[in-house]
Amino acid sequence: MKSVSAARKVMAEAIGTAFLLAAIVGSGIMAERLSAGNVALALLANTIATGAALVALILTFGPISGAHFNPAVTFADATQKGVPWRLVPAYIGAQCLGAILGVYSAHLMFGQSLIQLSQHSRSGQAQLFSEFVASFGLLSVIWGCSRTRLSAVPFAVGAYITAAYWFTASTAFANPAVTIGRSFTNTFSGIRPADAPGFIAMQFLGALGATLLFRWLAPAIPETADKLLVPHET
Repeated sequence: MKSVSAARKVMAEAIGTAFLLAAIVGSGIMAERLSAGNVALALLANTIATGAALVALILTFGPISGAHFNPAVTFADATQKGVPWRLVPAYIGAQCLGAILGVYSAHLMFGQSLIQLSQHSRSGQAQLFSEFVASFGLLSVIWGCSRTRLSAVPFAVGAYITAAYWFTASTAFANPAVTIGRSFTNTFSGIRPADAPGFIAMQFLGALGATLLFRWLAPAIPETADKLLVPHET
């Protein structure tokens, strides 16, 4: 595979994460407007759009950067000798900046005030544990599929997040960049900035826990993780 420059990888992470947040926040706004107050219907619409966008974005940007769009995934990849540690700060910075830009894009598309801070409370032990479970499950899906069903990983990730929206109390953010981005929108999918640090801590813990488990559970996984999500040059 032709070598991909660090700049292109970082740009792919920024653009991909921006589109992911535009999908999450934009579909949330659209769903709330069209659901006539039916929160379950709005959440279902938001869920389907998010899962579908994830599959498309991973397939699109995966060959360039690995399609992490998620600091916890980048961290897990780096611990298994996937993305080089020297690129981790750039990846995470691009993901967080892309997330905020994606939120702002959604605001502009739907005629919202550009600058917002969420007032949507997502606090409590149940919410925090849900984020641990959501992130643990996400990395389990990635590690479990990446060894023998590599081509299925984008679809598995999209399917898992679609399901986890509904079986976790937090609606499965499972992504620190997503959490940061969603703190900047006072719409259907927002989270109060005060609640974000707890979510982020649980997301990293869940990702680390799944990575350690699968290093023991599936020792046949290669020592390096350059094929995390989809094949990419490291």
